[in-house]
Amino acid sequence: MRLLQPIVEFTHAQASSGIVLMACAAIALIWANSPWAESYFHVWETPVGFVFGPYAIEKTLHHWINDGLMAVFFLLVGLEIKREIIVGELSSVRQAALPIAAAIGGMIVPAFLYLVFNIGTPAAKGWGIAMATDIAFSLGALALLGSRAPLSLKIFLTAFAIVDDLGAVIVIALFYTASIDVTSVLVGVAAFLGLLLLNYMGVRKLFAFALLGIVLWFALLNSGIHATIAGVLLALTIPARVRLDPGDFMRRNEELLEEFQTTEAQDQDLILDERRQGALRAIEASCEEAQMPLQRMEHSLHGWVNLMIMPIFALANAGVSFAGFEARALAEPITLGVLVGLVVGKPVGIVAASWIAVKAGVAQLPQGISWIQIIGAGILGGIGFTMALFIANLAFGTNSDLEKAKVGILVASALAGVVGVWLLGRGRQRHSARTTSEPLGAEN
Repeated sequence: MRLLQPIVEFTHAQASSGIVLMACAAIALIWANSPWAESYFHVWETPVGFVFGPYAIEKTLHHWINDGLMAVFFLLVGLEIKREIIVGELSSVRQAALPIAAAIGGMIVPAFLYLVFNIGTPAAKGWGIAMATDIAFSLGALALLGSRAPLSLKIFLTAFAIVDDLGAVIVIALFYTASIDVTSVLVGVAAFLGLLLLNYMGVRKLFAFALLGIVLWFALLNSGIHATIAGVLLALTIPARVRLDPGDFMRRNEELLEEFQTTEAQDQDLILDERRQGALRAIEASCEEAQMPLQRMEHSLHGWVNLMIMPIFALANAGVSFAGFEARALAEPITLGVLVGLVVGKPVGIVAASWIAVKAGVAQLPQGISWIQIIGAGILGGIGFTMALFIANLAFGTNSDLEKAKVGILVASALAGVVGVWLLGRGRQRHSARTTSEPLGAEN
């Protein structure tokens, strides 16, 4: 069970974040449709600037959120991807086959369905919107089932959503990049090489990586490549090695604790006792050396990203005015493409690709999971929200098409959440009833 503790803590954190996200999305929608709606749309266009000697930079508050704060979100995404590849569900071909297949199917089919409605029009550039899965929202919806949602299902959903995020990062880098400024790109390359050098030299102080990461972010901000990619590139360079294996860690700390205990000092003199203070510092250093810097950074970022950055992003981007809205607006090609892509394309692509992978013998269903639950997880994969809103901003900027895409994202995410939770709840009840009705010793 200890081996599963990190994924348990991760899913709990994401579920909590999903609840906060829901609250912020609701606040944004209420604010955007209240008597104070004008203030909602105006506040995010407030210019905010910084001056560094001869250099000055000024962007709107909305721009700082989407290009600045979200770079930290993408840093966490990159750390999660790297961790999963090294020690998680993606660390072996057999383990990774099912979530990778599910994610690929869950990206291709929605993008295709979006293009069915928008091919040949300027709106076709929004094809990446329907590819995204919001980990926090989907796990938050799954958390509503409590113990009826097995841990293996949460792990499957988390794994394919992380692969989905990797796909979204690649799509953003390749297809949502503006004109390139070569000088800024070269500065970014130099910063990235510097980060790789820090890793190679065994530097473990995260502060050093953060400084070069800021340089990389500024370079990409001015290069035309979306600045949030800097977060993923920085994550790839964070060391994922430990200096002390468990045996050495135990031996060293046993010696230090023994020294701490045998020191002839009264409890009240602890602060002034240099030997005891030295032992405590040595224990602290050994604890740091027994952890991967990647894990330390990921742990320190989770709270900030889940409970501050993503909620702020939701507050700034989820607001849609429904003044004069009519049901027929859902038939707009952009809205319909996003809606069908997320609600239909996601589960169809995820389930079909998973079924093909299992039948081909390259993957197997996780223990205790039925195909009904895979379908339910696929439907929850249609909760796009954070990443979908982010790509919509990249695709459409501030024109009216963005509002159409937002309506599709919000309606699709709500539908996917409700239907997914309902199906998983019923599927679990039927599975339990069938199991308990079977005689002892019956074969499945």
